Amino acid sequence: MSEVSSPGGMVAPVADGRLSVQGRTWLMRRPDETAALAISQHFGLSEIAGLLLAARGVAHEDVQAFIDPKLRHFLPDPSHLKDMDKSAARLADAILEGEEIGIIGDYDVDGATSSALMARYLRHFAKMAKIIIPDRLGEGYGASSESFARLAGDGCQLVLTLDNGTTAFAPLADAAEAGQDVIVVDHHLAEERLPPAFGVINPNRGDQVSPLGHLAAVGVTFVLLVAVNRELRRRRPDMALPDPMQWLDLVALGTICDVVPLLGLNRAFVRQGLKILERDPLPGIRALAATARIEKLSEAWHLGFALGPRINACSRMGGGDLGLQLLLCEDAAEAESIALQLDGMNQERQSVERAILAAAQEATAPQVAAGRRVLLVAGQGWHAGVIGIVASRLVELHARPVFVVAVDSEGLGKGSARSVPGFDVGAAVIAARQQGLLLKGGGHAMAAGLTVMADQLPALADFFESEATALAAAGGLVRPPLEIDAAISTAGVTGELALDLERLAPYGPGHPEPRFTLTDARIVERREVGTGHMACTLVGTVRGRVKAIAFRCKETPLGEILARADGPLRLAGRIRADRWNGQLRAQFEIEDAMPTA
Repeated sequence: MSEVSSPGGMVAPVADGRLSVQGRTWLMRRPDETAALAISQHFGLSEIAGLLLAARGVAHEDVQAFIDPKLRHFLPDPSHLKDMDKSAARLADAILEGEEIGIIGDYDVDGATSSALMARYLRHFAKMAKIIIPDRLGEGYGASSESFARLAGDGCQLVLTLDNGTTAFAPLADAAEAGQDVIVVDHHLAEERLPPAFGVINPNRGDQVSPLGHLAAVGVTFVLLVAVNRELRRRRPDMALPDPMQWLDLVALGTICDVVPLLGLNRAFVRQGLKILERDPLPGIRALAATARIEKLSEAWHLGFALGPRINACSRMGGGDLGLQLLLCEDAAEAESIALQLDGMNQERQSVERAILAAAQEATAPQVAAGRRVLLVAGQGWHAGVIGIVASRLVELHARPVFVVAVDSEGLGKGSARSVPGFDVGAAVIAARQQGLLLKGGGHAMAAGLTVMADQLPALADFFESEATALAAAGGLVRPPLEIDAAISTAGVTGELALDLERLAPYGPGHPEPRFTLTDARIVERREVGTGHMACTLVGTVRGRVKAIAFRCKETPLGEILARADGPLRLAGRIRADRWNGQLRAQFEIEDAMPTA
């Protein structure tokens, strides 16, 4: 492997610690090369694969479970989760006694897949659950008292809240007062107190110790079904029960789209779910893939970047529960019709998003110039359905926490936040709500949602800034370095290397796609493609010619240097397999750059 240097566990900065055009330092991983060699030889992996696994801290004895993860390697006894056993027993009672069962899901992909998973399980027992997906634009996130009342009117004395409910104190109090049993199945950050529910199954409860804190809600729902099957099997040994494994495609979809760490059980969910998606996807998923021109669903990015945005588009653009309908659909013609509607909504969403992003960028400029550690922008009439995506784009540009708020004509703001490592936006939003600055809010460390009155926005911005300042004073909230796995020449970027890297997939948070630095790249051809992307051809000092692309780089420091550089560059990015007309080549996706001198 003469073209690749040893990567590994963060030791020395690349290029003497100079900053890149994005204002970041690059750090090179340095693994135990003896351990890396042992991994590659014992498991029949390439040398680069052994280096990558060793650099990421995968112990020799864990390698097989890492490269071929199965649920049995990582699924603990469901009973370790608090309220699991009594909740599984209550759901088993409802199934056996023919009770009406209600579901309140969330409007994102995790909520839709959680609801579809539970509904498909109940279908096995000829039970059609009553499902409510709150309207993102009109109702906002989470269960409401009105939703519980509607389900009570439909005869549902048992209600499951999936991907929500952990902080829905008032609605759950109303449900309890009305005599409804509510089982919360969630993964969002909890407060010190819990809502008055029959059961709260959440690995992130404050009083819970669990190896499953990284699961999306669809993963927690799957664990609940394992427990319900066990309870039904104990009571009725001869009863025909559904195997939840058949729906791992739904679990994989929700897990990828909720951007949770792809480690442990999540890694097994995705790897095994992709096998089902490649072999025999559900009718709705097959139809949606066709709208994205994907013939075979075989990679995690297919779910996160092609299917997920289309499913989310319905809630973002006022399409109700079309995403859930698609995941429950069994008829191919109906599935195609719904998929085409979702694709059209996604195109509309992209257009609206571009307009709001332009306005938000203009609004953030003075805050960036003033050195604010947290950016908060708000706009009258902004479409609340796309502000989460806009926040993500601004984080990519400015590498700091961002809050984007859409304010309606009555001064009510709906906000979305995205963060960077070191600043827990979920905790910050809960703290702001406890200070009386918010009407509603909650979320994860990296993403959160909130509802706020417009006149509170200045105080809210100052509150988040003070939180970030305190973190910075304590040594936190520094701009994270770009972690490089290996240095490689342009000639080393080959289709064979891209295939080696695919063997270590799926990639995501906790196991990011390997990043390389090209040490000898010179741009010989370049052109703008799509909306603000730049495609180019790279050559090395000795040999090698590589296709490359930088996404969304127009009018950024990266785009500027790629457009004008005529000398050699250090480039940082990913290596992807490029299959075209039956030929396998490699493409380099550029993330950052710096001059060589």
